[in-house]
Amino acid sequence: MDTIDTCYGPLPIEGLVERRPDGGVRAAFLAAPAALATSIGRLVPQHTIDDARRMTKPPVTFHDNGQVRSLPLETRTVVETPAGPLPAELVTFHDNGAVARVFPLNGKLSGYWTEADEAGLAETLPLATPVGRLSAKWLAVAFDPKGRLRSLTLWPGEELPVPTPCGQLPVRLGLSFHPGGTLRSIEPARPVEAPTLAGPVWAFDPDAVGIAGDDNSLAFTPDGETSRLATVRTAVAVRLPDGSRRELAPKVRDSICGDGDHELTPLVLTFSPDAVTAAHGCAKPFAVIPKTGAHFTARPFVSAFAVSFVPKQCSM
Repeated sequence: MDTIDTCYGPLPIEGLVERRPDGGVRAAFLAAPAALATSIGRLVPQHTIDDARRMTKPPVTFHDNGQVRSLPLETRTVVETPAGPLPAELVTFHDNGAVARVFPLNGKLSGYWTEADEAGLAETLPLATPVGRLSAKWLAVAFDPKGRLRSLTLWPGEELPVPTPCGQLPVRLGLSFHPGGTLRSIEPARPVEAPTLAGPVWAFDPDAVGIAGDDNSLAFTPDGETSRLATVRTAVAVRLPDGSRRELAPKVRDSICGDGDHELTPLVLTFSPDAVTAAHGCAKPFAVIPKTGAHFTARPFVSAFAVSFVPKQCSM
């Protein structure tokens, strides 16, 4: 049996080994049991395929300095994290060896195993967080290189009440934290009122995609001020220093179903110390307005009440 030398000792491998230009190992498939001593305990990488959930054997990957980067586990293993014990089928690490993300489940979706099948295995898990103890079905739990909780990603369909600078709010998809522990961002589960320099704005992004909870549409400064939000229900009128006026509003678009209906692209407002930046969805900003001398006023976006908040599900 072939082996490779790593900082964790020799590892039994099968197939090709992906290497960096300097000859160091970047990725390899394990062929037999081998325990790696990590910052969260000794973990055994996946080396077999035993059911329809795990139709392929993912490789173990390594950082340029030799530290393990991505570690799929042979069996679901409870690991000790800074937020408490978590069952894990996949763990990733920072290049300093600290845990980066813990995935309680790591099944491979296919025609034989669907997202609904995988979600059926998810269990509600309690976590110690900077905003208190939270319990939900977590898709992933992320930490920064110093071991501080960075973000939480929820399973699709999960909703969780979270204390925020705007009060207790319903959260979907995910939430994240500043290094100091204050709430950095959330993804509102439905329109919620957030205070801004223009007045209250109804924050909600119908286009939000929950790939990771690191960066969400309603964001706060470490002091709890609103720093960014997406809205489909509020427009902002701006009176500029020269007396002219400008309106920042969500965008009405044709439905992707092409049936004559319309949908909304959220207005994304970013509040910096010096300016307010406006964009439509993830597009480049269409306006950057200095705060000095400008007056901002929030008002209902009337067109929103004749348009669906949620993109249509087109039938075939």
